[in-house]
Amino acid sequence: MIDDQRQLTFAPWVKRSPGQRADGATVVFPHAGGAAAAYRSFATALAANGTDAFVLQYPQRADRLSHPAPDTVEQLAADLFAAGDWTRLGPLRLFGHCMGAIIAFEFARVAEAHGAVVGALWVSASQAPHTVVTSPRLPTAAAEVVANMVDLGGTDPRLLDDEEFIDLLVRAVRADYLAFNRYACGPDRTISADIHLLGGRDDHQVSQEMLRGWEIHTDQAVTLTLFDGGHFYLNDHIDTVAELINAT
Repeated sequence: MIDDQRQLTFAPWVKRSPGQRADGATVVFPHAGGAAAAYRSFATALAANGTDAFVLQYPQRADRLSHPAPDTVEQLAADLFAAGDWTRLGPLRLFGHCMGAIIAFEFARVAEAHGAVVGALWVSASQAPHTVVTSPRLPTAAAEVVANMVDLGGTDPRLLDDEEFIDLLVRAVRADYLAFNRYACGPDRTISADIHLLGGRDDHQVSQEMLRGWEIHTDQAVTLTLFDGGHFYLNDHIDTVAELINAT
């Protein structure tokens, strides 16, 4: 009965992997341009020995292709929170990769304001919120978006020859980048949850120093764990990261 109630509480584009325990949930926020399907294996690993795992689908991709893009990261976070009654799940663990970590941070602020308990924010390969406003603007022209995706890695090179895939990728990335380029967060904006920082040792986009910038956004515990690999190190360490999250 609990299982059915949880499933019915959320919008259909909130992708749930049923867990082994009912004492909370892990919510996964994909990277810019990323679809929920890209995190299916990660969600399965999280749920295998932990609580329910939910992967959020942003607008302008997959089954939300016709949904309008949000103007701001804050609006996106609020819309994602409105997709279900997250307060019923118990303590939330939030995991966000790259831009997904910024969205997860704003989701945490919305959740806390509505009485939901956020136990921890897991930040993966992301600069700190307060540094975004002074960072170079992300590209939105099609050719530059594709070049940026190639530089980051994580996209199957064979798909880059598929014009239909490229069109869909650019559409999703552009929607996310436009919202990200409008984002401004002061160093005094904080959450009341632990922040755990994860990154790849060879990530040429997000350094260890950039990860540590998150320390000012909470007065709770902060940890840092590095893995072999680049910006998408997670693809090679899915089970290890899932175990780390479930162990806290």
